[in-house]
Amino acid sequence: MKHKPEIVSPSTIHFFFLIGLISSISFRMLIVFQHIAPSLIRPTWYAGVIGYVIFFLYRYFISRKRKNAIKEYDLIAKIMDSNLSEEDKQVSTYLLSSIQKSPENLNYFFIFSLSAVAVVFDILFICFSS
Repeated sequence: MKHKPEIVSPSTIHFFFLIGLISSISFRMLIVFQHIAPSLIRPTWYAGVIGYVIFFLYRYFISRKRKNAIKEYDLIAKIMDSNLSEEDKQVSTYLLSSIQKSPENLNYFFIFSLSAVAVVFDILFICFSS
């Protein structure tokens, strides 16, 4: 049975965009805080890393959902068999193929995983360095 894909709400999209933006800004602020407020380095780093964990896990699931929908609904074959113009078929096939072939989901998964590991190691270093 096919799983009907659904677009998440605009508020969900904006929420995760904001998390990604805050994380990105946090990492850039580390250089500034190193010079003007060293005590803010660790909390800022945590904001960035934990934000990346959340954001890139979300992006991983979105990417996986898109790939599954293309495959499950056999969209490329359906487009090729459709009454669309040849140019429309080429463009549609290009878009779907690029989504399907892109390793972006692996990139998202690795960033998520490495960010989570970084938090765990930092917590372990804090616990065992005392």
